[in-house]
Amino acid sequence: MVQLEQELKGNAYPGRGIVIGRSADGKNAVIAYFIMGRSVNSRNRIFVTEGEGIRTEAFDPSKLSDPSLVIYAPVRVYGNDTIVTNGDQTDTVYEGLEKGLTFEQSLRSREYEPDGPNYTPRISGLVHLEGGKFDITMSILKSNDGDPSCCNRYTFHYDNPAPGEGRFIHTYMHDGNPLPSFQGEPKKAAVEGDIDSFAGMLWESLNEENKVSLFVRYIDLETGKYETRILNKNH
Repeated sequence: MVQLEQELKGNAYPGRGIVIGRSADGKNAVIAYFIMGRSVNSRNRIFVTEGEGIRTEAFDPSKLSDPSLVIYAPVRVYGNDTIVTNGDQTDTVYEGLEKGLTFEQSLRSREYEPDGPNYTPRISGLVHLEGGKFDITMSILKSNDGDPSCCNRYTFHYDNPAPGEGRFIHTYMHDGNPLPSFQGEPKKAAVEGDIDSFAGMLWESLNEENKVSLFVRYIDLETGKYETRILNKNH
């Protein structure tokens, strides 16, 4: 099991990341999503609340050069399902669930981002709550080692996660040109502390120069009520 503090401090550019798991006391489903940026366009963003989810917004609208891959809703809620992704595939999953499709079926219409030569992976997660229990589904859609002619699709499902345990997936293995896509299964990661200490640890561990925004949510498994924290470098 990796320690997120060490994992993040040791990687200057994991890109965008999703952590989903269960709090150490077993009472909450935990979701975290962060974004980082190297370009002016990527760094010029904040998270804002929208409905039960969040949306990215340009901090300084005059600096927004291309909204296509940077402005989207990372988190949306559909009934007992909370969707978190690194792009507008949040909407694809939401609309798929409305039509009776599964998370995996919904994402079959999507592939990695059209930002060659990086071909940034699309990473997505779903938390499904039912009867005081929950399960996690995570997905990554990526190019075939940088070859855009083939999209590799991986879906991972975790039933009834153990207390204090989460799964961490991110877009890039590390900084580079082009940026190397994440490899392997989502990493098993420790989830510790209450929402404020967990959010604080993640935020402090992200590279100071590249970090942009962080979202953390704790969902009470008995009541379905949630607490949210949003941290923005631009404020």
